[in-house]
Amino acid sequence: MQIGMVGLGKMGANMSRRLMAGGHEVVGFDVAPAAVEALAAEGATGAGTLGDLVEALGAPRAVWVMVPAGEITEATIKDLAELLEAGDAIIDGGNSRYTDSVRRAGELSAKGISFVDAGTSGGIWGLEEGFCLMVGSTEESFERLEPIFATLAPENGYARVGAPGAGHFTKMVHNGVEYALMQGYAEGFELMKSSEFDIDLAQVSELWRHGSVVRSWLLDLAAHALSVDPELSDLSDHVDDSGEGRWTLQTAIENAVPIPAIAAALFARFASRQDESFSGKMLSALRREFGGHAIHPKEKD
Repeated sequence: MQIGMVGLGKMGANMSRRLMAGGHEVVGFDVAPAAVEALAAEGATGAGTLGDLVEALGAPRAVWVMVPAGEITEATIKDLAELLEAGDAIIDGGNSRYTDSVRRAGELSAKGISFVDAGTSGGIWGLEEGFCLMVGSTEESFERLEPIFATLAPENGYARVGAPGAGHFTKMVHNGVEYALMQGYAEGFELMKSSEFDIDLAQVSELWRHGSVVRSWLLDLAAHALSVDPELSDLSDHVDDSGEGRWTLQTAIENAVPIPAIAAALFARFASRQDESFSGKMLSALRREFGGHAIHPKEKD
């Protein structure tokens, strides 16, 4: 079937390639003309504007939005809403906050336009391995668009998880779990590295991949990283967060659901960005004040 793809970065371009390989016709648009030209050279129809993209699609249209969450997604969906017609569908495959998706679904429904939120996982490996899709939509929209989901995903790798908003909610929780899993691996490998044993971390990571109860795709990635650079010498310990972990924690608080492992993983990322911790200084000050414990004065430049 025909699909418009807005946003041709790493994810959007690879999803377009997988769709074209599956026999679908892709009309692509990006604010960077070079990205449009590159995909057009591979068989897509290039569009210079959102209007051109909509005009190139036959009704009922389906437009997949794959741009950064927040203001860019908001503006793109608003612009598309003015160009599309009743019966058309907008699919947001980015990491939007689920509350925004619920709101957008309501606003577009008033125009007769279907809104589908497709939480997407797979990263740069999705082109070959497929993308896991957590879809929030009406049953009718899901059935119409299912050929797209089936092509993008590996076997058993897509599902309608609920009404509009449920897809991004599920993806939010997915990413929160990912935070906790990554933190668990990170702490375990650091403990092994600091032990009195001369443990080959690359060897252990590879060993765990075979039959161990902690094997996973994340472990596969860890094994690859350690095989390339056992000391991870080309990396800093600064770890960013993209928002989903915060939203997961906020939602848990609102619903009084305890998620201590995910919370600790998020806070560990915050701690990684501190060159100097005031809380650590405060602890040292208190130990000195109440017990006269030894402290480590700040080194002078």
